Amino acid sequence: MPVSRRQFSSRLALMAAFLPLGLTACASPEAAVSPFSEPTRADASALGKEPRLLVMTTRKPSGGGQPWFGPERGSGLTFAEVALSPPGRGISGQVSSVINGDWAVLGLNRRNSSNAAESFSQAATGRDVLLYVHGYNETFESAARSAGQLSHALEFQGRTALFTWPSGGKLFDYGYDRESALWSRDGFVQALRALVNNPTVGRIHIVAHSMGTFLTLEALRELRSETDVSARIGAVVFASPDIDIDAFEQTVSKLGSLAQRMTLIIDPGDRALAISARIAGGVARAGAAERARLEKLGVRVADTSGRGWSMLRHDLFLSDGEVTMVVRRAMDRVKS
Repeated sequence: MPVSRRQFSSRLALMAAFLPLGLTACASPEAAVSPFSEPTRADASALGKEPRLLVMTTRKPSGGGQPWFGPERGSGLTFAEVALSPPGRGISGQVSSVINGDWAVLGLNRRNSSNAAESFSQAATGRDVLLYVHGYNETFESAARSAGQLSHALEFQGRTALFTWPSGGKLFDYGYDRESALWSRDGFVQALRALVNNPTVGRIHIVAHSMGTFLTLEALRELRSETDVSARIGAVVFASPDIDIDAFEQTVSKLGSLAQRMTLIIDPGDRALAISARIAGGVARAGAAERARLEKLGVRVADTSGRGWSMLRHDLFLSDGEVTMVVRRAMDRVKS
């Protein structure tokens, strides 16, 4: 049923009420540092030693220079290898990387739009892959910084990759973002299929956040019956999944063994998901659903209620060290 002008205005007013709480990107680099976090050496991760991020995107490339990729939808997949600037060494560098977003995009080392999925797959040859899929209200740069921060915190030793889709990067672009995520499904399927079909690539671990979980789940549903998918996919971590709980149950029940690789990081007090639920007509989101309901699907669930210092409680997998370790343990469980 179409939304009336009055209903739409009411929803915008509800969202605007949360502005003083700092609702910026889903994975804000200004998240508070948890007292439970342990500092990570600057060279503890492979990305810290060699700060080059693999990027697959359905965003439209810019004409040159920053911002490299904007919010518009591109004509196809683009592969890029992005040079990052890691945080400084020691505790001060680790704290600064969380508070000030010290991970920075320096430039694009390589861009290749011809057979982009194959180029992406070949760049990951011989290594395990950490594939990060960002959420709502993210720019290309903020998504790249989050991918770097996550890989660094996990001390990941393989290749780190980002799939970035055309988020509008604005607070009131929720509808555009959701449609763009769905529009990007074919591109994400191509990228994931290329990794799975490369026999030299190791485990493919997927960490998806917020609305990115919706895109990831759609792709997994499409790939579920293809040979070797379940064998090649490692951990699938959905952090604060912004997915209709009824649709989530319906899809996960069809994924077979892939569902057993899933870990959900949830929080019934997630304010961002409360807003999403209101926009969706009051239907609960999977990231704020009852734990028992989710566990009946055969997935692992980490309830982060009461943890962290974030007002919105939507990015604890990045801002709280103990929650980040939920991702690490999920990956360790599926090591061959």
